[in-house]
Amino acid sequence: MDHQPFRPPWLTRRGFLGATAGAAAGAYGLALGLSEAAIPNEYDGSKFKLKAPEPNAKSGGLLKYGVLSAPAHFDVHQSGTCSNMCTQGAMYDNLVRRNPLDSGKTIIPDLAHSWEIAKDGKTYTFFLRKGVKFHDGAELTSADVKATFDRIVSPPKGISIPRTPLFATVSEINTRDKYTIEFKLSEPRPVNFIMGAFASGWNIIVRKRTLEDTNYNLRDVNNYPGTGPWRHVKRVDKEVWVMEKNPDYWNEGLPYLDQLEVYHLPPFTPQLGSALLSGRVDYGRALDPVTAKTVQKTEGMTSTAFYQSVIQAVWVNNQKRPFDDPRVRRAMHLVLDKPVLVDVVRDVAPMLVGGFIYPFSEFATPSDELSKRPGYQTDPMAAIKEARQLMAAAGYPDGLKDVDFVIRDAASFKLWSVAIQAMLKETLKIESNLRMVQVSVWFDEAQAGNYDLTLSAIVSTLMDPSDYFNAWYTKDGPQNYSRWNNPAFDGLVQQIDRELDDTKRKALIRKAEAIMEQDPPLLPVSWERLYDGWFDYVKGHNPHEYFGVYDVNRFDTMWLDK
Repeated sequence: MDHQPFRPPWLTRRGFLGATAGAAAGAYGLALGLSEAAIPNEYDGSKFKLKAPEPNAKSGGLLKYGVLSAPAHFDVHQSGTCSNMCTQGAMYDNLVRRNPLDSGKTIIPDLAHSWEIAKDGKTYTFFLRKGVKFHDGAELTSADVKATFDRIVSPPKGISIPRTPLFATVSEINTRDKYTIEFKLSEPRPVNFIMGAFASGWNIIVRKRTLEDTNYNLRDVNNYPGTGPWRHVKRVDKEVWVMEKNPDYWNEGLPYLDQLEVYHLPPFTPQLGSALLSGRVDYGRALDPVTAKTVQKTEGMTSTAFYQSVIQAVWVNNQKRPFDDPRVRRAMHLVLDKPVLVDVVRDVAPMLVGGFIYPFSEFATPSDELSKRPGYQTDPMAAIKEARQLMAAAGYPDGLKDVDFVIRDAASFKLWSVAIQAMLKETLKIESNLRMVQVSVWFDEAQAGNYDLTLSAIVSTLMDPSDYFNAWYTKDGPQNYSRWNNPAFDGLVQQIDRELDDTKRKALIRKAEAIMEQDPPLLPVSWERLYDGWFDYVKGHNPHEYFGVYDVNRFDTMWLDK
């Protein structure tokens, strides 16, 4: 089943861009049958009840799920990969969450049953459920929520959290009592942006005691207690992670299943496709297109495609010469034939040509306009000519040798690496040495800057540029692996964050995009789509219109009709 480009309503509506807390009104929450148009200043969700959409949901059974699940470490907050979130997310809860029954379009209560937002938009108060237990038996209190967000908002030395920029305006976090937590902002932001940040699947709540006992670093702890519907049983590295139903889960009746087994199956590979088609797993995430089509044609099975909150790119180490020269980076950007690169992986992974902005969002330059730019045209000759002139002007008419090109080990990256290596050599005489590393190594190598060029993918939380511009491109962005620094761009991002007028904001985004085209922070390769596939007896889920796979990973409403 194929779908048209999806733009979540909380990101694309004018209410997201321009609403303030004072302007927001009306009730919110699909499961309660209420309007999703705006998040209210005051919301009482104490009677909210999440359950499977089918009236005859059965309890019991084992779900076998296949997905990339070999993390470099176990700290969900510090992570940026499905290897963590698509597995560990099942064991934790959030303050508020995205609704799994509508592909995450709406925000619903979670550990906080209710909230209040001050009229000036600068204070958010959440009221916690009483009696919620961590898996080790400790009661959840506001102190745990404060400790969790203190670390996210202001990470300790040596801790890098990609979602930190989402909370840049949070100036204070206060525990008003055991079950009440308030966040004070230095200046207001659109309500849906702030609530979307709290609802991000990445922002799980962990125990204050757990953080204290681990010196606020969970990288080496594969079983730290959560409050979620699933409890850790065992993990076999690069094979399987086994979880069992949490019998004390606060959401009575959930989860329906008794056991969850997450099998490590690399994305876009025959191993994943074979495991699903043979019935060794019930559900597979990130299928190759060939398998997805087979699934769709198979009686009793379903597949669906959705856009993913991921950019595929080459990072260029700005701390090494000559890659600190914008002319060199733009030259490489120009000669990457993006339509060809999308075609190279067409049988492995579904991809989309784009630049520095999500191409399927309302903020992007229209595809017909983008396709006229050098670097995006189907005829690359004009781009190659400009690129060679730039290299000569930078002092490298004869190219470069012995470039260390680090590749994250995945089927799509392996194909791309060879194609990109050839493009750079044939057009600019840049000769590179490919160095393949496991996904468990790549993030550490990228963070440490141990490369000249590196090919991989990173994720964002929201489709709005105020999220990923800060995380990916600004000077101190936690995912700015290129170490790119453009003061004019950083200044524009601050204006984009504050501007509430839609037209003016889009004009600022265009200016920021123009800067990146001339002084690339990275080299865009493509933007990702994913195929999920499952047997029809897997019920209680709705992945058809996901934006990303990081917000709805709890498996609490899923059940087996067999």
